[in-house]
Amino acid sequence: MSNRTNTPQRPMFRVTFARITGQDSDGSDILSRPKEIGAVWPRRNGKVGGILALDHIPVELSQRKGVIFLVPATHNDEGGAE
Repeated sequence: MSNRTNTPQRPMFRVTFARITGQDSDGSDILSRPKEIGAVWPRRNGKVGGILALDHIPVELSQRKGVIFLVPATHNDEGGAE
């Protein structure tokens, strides 16, 4: 017998990436508009933490020319269903 429910699993966080496009007069990074590159999914059976699943890996990530944001996923989000 399975303990699974029919409720579709939703991500805990959406993962977005913004490229650094330059610097302002104060020396702070100027970022492009963030683009969604993946999600963080809850672990099964009540385990603590989440699983990072990336759909895209930006080249700028390995060059440290961008920023990753974790945005909490809400129940109103349309995407993320398996």
